[in-house]
Amino acid sequence: MDKIQEVITILNQGGIVIFPTDTAFGIGCRVDKEDSVKRLFDIRKRPASQAVPVLVNSFSMAEKYWQTPLPDIVRHLAEKYWPGGLTIIYKCIEEEISPLVRGNGKTIGFRMPDHEIPLNFIEKIQVPLLGPSANFHGEKTPFYFKDLDSALIRQVDFILDGECKAKLASTVIDCTQTPFKILRQGTVVIKL
Repeated sequence: MDKIQEVITILNQGGIVIFPTDTAFGIGCRVDKEDSVKRLFDIRKRPASQAVPVLVNSFSMAEKYWQTPLPDIVRHLAEKYWPGGLTIIYKCIEEEISPLVRGNGKTIGFRMPDHEIPLNFIEKIQVPLLGPSANFHGEKTPFYFKDLDSALIRQVDFILDGECKAKLASTVIDCTQTPFKILRQGTVVIKL
């Protein structure tokens, strides 16, 4: 069995994996497996009040979880900057997404990574993948495999090596307000 297929099996069984993305190494699980989501938060020591970014492989996948009608700006930003380092936050269909994933709020941040490895996982599992950076909460973001904390590595089910192209976190933009608000400036510089 090749490594990608092994990861798919692990994810489908509720496992947690570390993998490269275009921005940094991510740690993820299926968004629809509540026990896995809780375990991921526990591993990262992330406060339950802080939402995590979620990775998709298409705009239509994100659309299944966002409330409609979507403002034009959401579609425009996705068309212009996806795949890439832009996390777009908008109101979600709350019953479709675990309260933990959305930090007990009413929004979700989606990103379509510009990296074949996570895109391949998502294509095969057919659901979004949690995609925060693979570090303990508040610690240094790992842009290289050697940056991964050995204590974190020991707690996951699989680690996939690879390269992160941008080596800079994603830009996070809140589209629940008009005009939108940049919450974190990262690899994508918004030019409308």
